[in-house]
Amino acid sequence: MRADVDVLVIGAGQAGLAVSHELTAEGVEHVVLEGESVGSAWASRWDSFTLVTPNRFIRMPGGEYRGPDASGFLPRDAVVAHLRRYADSFGAPVEEDRPVTALRPGRDGGFEAETPLGGILARRVVVATGAYQHEYRPAWARELARRVPVLGSSEYRSPADVPGEGRGAVLVAGGGQSAVQLTDELYAAGRDVVLAAGSAPAIPRRIGGRDTVEWLEAIGFYEQVIEAQPSPTVRFASNPLVTGAQGGHDLNLRTLADEGVHLCGRVLGVDGDRVVVADDLAASVAKGDAGYRLAWQAAATASAEWDLPAPPPLPPESPPPAAVEPPHLDRIAAVLVACGYRPDYGWIEVDGLVDEQGFPLQEGGRSLRAPGLWFVGVPWMTCRKSPLLMGVGEDATAIARELAAA
Repeated sequence: MRADVDVLVIGAGQAGLAVSHELTAEGVEHVVLEGESVGSAWASRWDSFTLVTPNRFIRMPGGEYRGPDASGFLPRDAVVAHLRRYADSFGAPVEEDRPVTALRPGRDGGFEAETPLGGILARRVVVATGAYQHEYRPAWARELARRVPVLGSSEYRSPADVPGEGRGAVLVAGGGQSAVQLTDELYAAGRDVVLAAGSAPAIPRRIGGRDTVEWLEAIGFYEQVIEAQPSPTVRFASNPLVTGAQGGHDLNLRTLADEGVHLCGRVLGVDGDRVVVADDLAASVAKGDAGYRLAWQAAATASAEWDLPAPPPLPPESPPPAAVEPPHLDRIAAVLVACGYRPDYGWIEVDGLVDEQGFPLQEGGRSLRAPGLWFVGVPWMTCRKSPLLMGVGEDATAIARELAAA
């Protein structure tokens, strides 16, 4: 077949750049197409965003963090700058502002990629478009939007973006890291906030002077594979609640309640002028507590193996915070929806490409439906850390080596 390029990489975030670095090292001809700019997914986060894992866990091949604050947490713009320097360091062949709008098998083999600037023929393709591609909004969010302003977490940049200051409460709906971090920021800015909390584990920021991410890595937490999990729905589970903001600290449902944030159960729907919520706040707090205890046990296990002093005793648990009644619609100034993201590969025209949850059917990144098609950065692709800055490089290296050998 005639091909414009041997390998086409789609996406210039950490996954696509890591693949490009390793293909360059292997001498494989390739081009990287990026719909916006290098690291644009990070650039789209809110103004005060920081990493949740310490900087030392930025481990892309040839793009490891080497700055002065390995225990700190890079803010949003510094993450983007790090990725830009990484791309520049090896001359990544990135074409920015060139989105791929469709990808299909070529008539004579390989693949045809459509872009606004014309098509590209490639022998092989690596899709590196991020862990999740579109924000999830439940049906009740659309119903609420007819009555009050509704923003998604992807639209939020700062408290100034949330309308209705002084005219009522902000209802934040969601259970993951974004939901608790945005709730914390809005409350600190003086807004009246009610968090309709979902369920997620919590972890301490530090135990015995070490970041909990270090303890979890020591016991193999990030090497866990999806086959060992109770259900593949773990791919939609929230990451543990904690924050890297202001130097990093505990942030979970209990700490928010201690600050004065009002909490209620997750949103179920709307009934007249009422927001209907589940009676599940206590269960969500218990889920957070369970994660907190497991992290503490991880520190105890690892410290014993390393012959280090045992961590201090786990602080005793206090009673869970009481749930409040959600405000009536006429007392809600705005709703901020932070209910997570979902995969979207509908632009790839391959029958049976994804499973029932929308994730690519793949093995080690190799598509099980289209020879020559690869994925990287997919949640749980090879293990828990596959989409993360600490783990995506390992998958990228393995895939580049296979492409070079073919």
